[in-house]
Amino acid sequence: MAPDKFKGSLTAVAAAEAIARGVRDRDPRATLRCVPVADGGEGTVEAVVGAGFDRRRAVVRGPTGNEVDAAFAIRDQTAVIEMAEASGLGLLHGAAPAPLTATTYGTGQLIRAALDAGARDVVLGIGGSATTDGGAGMAQALGARLLDSRDEQLGAGGAILQDLTRIDTSALDPRVADTRFTVACDVSNPLVGPHGAATVYGPQKGATPHDVEVLDAALTRYARIVRRDLGVDVAQAPGAGAAGGLGAGAIAFLRADLASGVELLRETVGFADALVGADLVITGEGSLDEQSLSGTAPVGVAGAAAAAGLPAIAVCGRVSVTPAQLAEVGLVRAWSLLDLEPDQDQARAQAGALLTRLAGQAISMQWADTTEEPERTASKT
Repeated sequence: MAPDKFKGSLTAVAAAEAIARGVRDRDPRATLRCVPVADGGEGTVEAVVGAGFDRRRAVVRGPTGNEVDAAFAIRDQTAVIEMAEASGLGLLHGAAPAPLTATTYGTGQLIRAALDAGARDVVLGIGGSATTDGGAGMAQALGARLLDSRDEQLGAGGAILQDLTRIDTSALDPRVADTRFTVACDVSNPLVGPHGAATVYGPQKGATPHDVEVLDAALTRYARIVRRDLGVDVAQAPGAGAAGGLGAGAIAFLRADLASGVELLRETVGFADALVGADLVITGEGSLDEQSLSGTAPVGVAGAAAAAGLPAIAVCGRVSVTPAQLAEVGLVRAWSLLDLEPDQDQARAQAGALLTRLAGQAISMQWADTTEEPERTASKT
């Protein structure tokens, strides 16, 4: 059982448990393994906790300066941090966005908390941000000083970067240099320009056309100072524009590598090991559509299953792709909750119970379509 979240209805963990109940109802002899998955965006911490990581909490500064109770996950010396926990749009709670002043400072505090907990290998998921500060706030929380012409530390947000004159990293947390950072990132936008952080994503965070111009100019200056003082060119680096430029900040201050979120999180939770001895992989998400085919977590799961020679099926909130498209990404078949409950609002409200029913039906049909069921004495579903 390796589903992603059903956005607005079920976490990946809850979805995996619902699927497991359905399979167990139809096939009590089956050995089940739940490995919820994520792509680095919202729900990533919840998913890796469901896969065996420990949840830790820290009080950090939210995107608009308010205190928030944020979570990260750790196992051994590997930590998984979801920037949306500290700097995400969801933390605004209906309040007006602050496109010019929202900060990633809390994400830096979460990184520091993970280092305090013993992490030396950090996976940073950067989806769902409320910020366009180039990761400047994150760097400041870790000890970097971003200074203006009076040698005073800059305030919060992206717009203030237009006053940046010098970067001093002499007080950057020394543990950063001894830690491997990998950013889960599935976009390739540069930091600045027509495809950059401010232009493409700023309007989603409340930026007006004028705000976009201000932010892009400020990030351009930031990139120039970063190149001069840190020796890193982030202006056009692929992925640097992710999460309002947090990708750029991670590259510049953490020397982070950027990797596919789906593949990175799959590796982090040990998905390949979970496939050993399996007969069938069941994945799913809220909506399996053409956008999913470009590389969401369930498609990554299906690809890994196919590479291991295993069939994979999907149980989803809704399915809007053809059987041929399913086959192209390694899925044998997909079922939709709307097959059981056509009313979308009702399907969303009853997602857990419907998913259990759907998984039971799917497993029965899957076994019926094969010549024989697997030998239960040595197999896992």
